[in-house]
Amino acid sequence: MEGLKKHSEIICIPLLFLILFGLQKSGFLNNYIMQIIMLAGINIIMTLSLNLVTGITGQSSIGHAGFMSVGAYMAALMTTVLLKASKMPEPVQWIVFLWATFFGGVCAAICGYLVGTPTLRLKGDYLAIVTLGFGEVIRAIVRITPVVGGAKGLTGVPRLATFFWVYTFVILTIYICRNFIDSSYGRACMAIRDNEIAADTMGINVTRYKIVAFVLSAFIAGVAGSMYAHTLRYLHPDVFSYTKSTDFLVYLYAGGVGSISGSMLGAAVLTILPEVLRSIKDWRLIIYGLLLVVIILFRQEGMFGGREFAFLRMNTGGIRNIGFRDFIPKKLRNRVGTEGP
Repeated sequence: MEGLKKHSEIICIPLLFLILFGLQKSGFLNNYIMQIIMLAGINIIMTLSLNLVTGITGQSSIGHAGFMSVGAYMAALMTTVLLKASKMPEPVQWIVFLWATFFGGVCAAICGYLVGTPTLRLKGDYLAIVTLGFGEVIRAIVRITPVVGGAKGLTGVPRLATFFWVYTFVILTIYICRNFIDSSYGRACMAIRDNEIAADTMGINVTRYKIVAFVLSAFIAGVAGSMYAHTLRYLHPDVFSYTKSTDFLVYLYAGGVGSISGSMLGAAVLTILPEVLRSIKDWRLIIYGLLLVVIILFRQEGMFGGREFAFLRMNTGGIRNIGFRDFIPKKLRNRVGTEGP
């Protein structure tokens, strides 16, 4: 019993999935709402990948949608053009989809290595400029490549990314990022973020750790791209423009840069909020903008900056773990005896 209390996520994570899945099957959550939830999950994956570069390693990437587009197009190319997955039996479709997702992630990681290796050796904001240019180059290449639809976009992508797969990959991404940050690699990256010269003096191979974090981030972005392609079933090069990259930066800074919990919260809230406010038409963009201004003015560290959910059990210094009891007022906690020593 004590073990279950300490590892409550073993119960909570499958329980949350079963609740959402049950609501979907009962018709309480229609296909439109489920698609919004799935897009929120994909944005969580993308924001977590950007957090590895910007929040943990302290590097600027303003063209992260470029890596997402590489993963999306390469995975869709495999399932739509090369293997015709839509004509295969369902179990085979799942295998093809997982291989295509892995293939898209690897292609994005290779691009990340090619972009990051020469750039991350330099000090300054060169990475931001290069990633911005990379995203535009990828868009230009897609526009003149007929096999992926060219400027018209790629249609007929099979719908293989179900709620189960998106949920599974969100959980996997959370734990991959958590283990990376809590490892010696993550601590080295944070040392580089805090003071690159001091980290170099202490014997940390600055370039190597920056490249490792950047390539891992690009791989995760490629996986998110595959989920995106097989959820919406249509890809257009303009979807992965500079505006898309800016959206992920907004999610990250609004939620809390450097925080896994903040990345999750920022991406989920800012994806779902515009849809919740859709009934008030033009006012929704004003409210959305005002909310961002309020966060920046009164919560510069983001909604969850410097804190992590307790189930992540982060051991990294400077992080305050937040559990359910932290949302209970202190007086009530003392009355029911939940306050710790």
